[in-house]
Amino acid sequence: MKEKLNLIFELTKIRITAFVTLTTVFGYVSASGKLDTGALTSALGILLLACGSAVINHYQERQTDALMERTRKRPIPSGKISAANALMIAIVLLTAGSLILFAGSGFLALSLGLLNLFWYNALYTPLKKKNALAIIPGSVVGAIPPTVGWVAAGGYIFDAQILLIAFFFFIWQIPHFWLLLMVLDKDYEKAGFPTVTRMFSVNQFARITFVWIVAAVIAGLLIPVFGIVKSPVIFITIFLVGVWLTWNASRMLGSPETKLNVRFAFRDINLFALSIVVLISIDILII
Repeated sequence: MKEKLNLIFELTKIRITAFVTLTTVFGYVSASGKLDTGALTSALGILLLACGSAVINHYQERQTDALMERTRKRPIPSGKISAANALMIAIVLLTAGSLILFAGSGFLALSLGLLNLFWYNALYTPLKKKNALAIIPGSVVGAIPPTVGWVAAGGYIFDAQILLIAFFFFIWQIPHFWLLLMVLDKDYEKAGFPTVTRMFSVNQFARITFVWIVAAVIAGLLIPVFGIVKSPVIFITIFLVGVWLTWNASRMLGSPETKLNVRFAFRDINLFALSIVVLISIDILII
């Protein structure tokens, strides 16, 4: 039973899909100011859709996964599950997720959820095999889940608040991936993926990534400007967390060859995004 559960968790990339679900709840809370059954249904629908999308991604990249040290032990290339069975699991997850999202959150939320599925599996996944800068348009997949939560709560899709929240997650996604690439570039090259690390020197790429990190910090600090954050304590805390991330990330500028500094920056940028979600949610729900 434990092995089967671990297999499902690995197939569905549960750590990534769980964060996607969290940002959906964040969008719902930001629009409604509360946590109720509506948040649960939108979160469950998106979770199942995201899990199904992750399984499809395993299916799509089964051949390149077998070439990379980091991914060669994934379920399909390692033989833990057949490609056909993985595809069947994906269909079940996507069907269940679509039905739950439509029934609990409405047609617009479902349309956005399916758009995210299409953008990730039909556009970004094939594109990243052809273009080293695919992550830039691909980062739209980080912006859509909080928007799903927002419209599920009855929010207007073009409201300035949700556009800024979506923009933050879009910007954040780019340095998040590039920091990972700075550590695993050789693995990606081995599988035949074009990488930005071939276009720039190590120092140049470190500086470019740092600029995107600063952009993510600025985007995070702009969120309170549109009235989402009411408490000055929360705003100051967000500001301090942004300063902390910027300072820590600047260490890789001096020695980008040191993978440890890059790994710390990757951890820190993830903690920054989590801090934004938690702090603003506390401001909305508690303060």
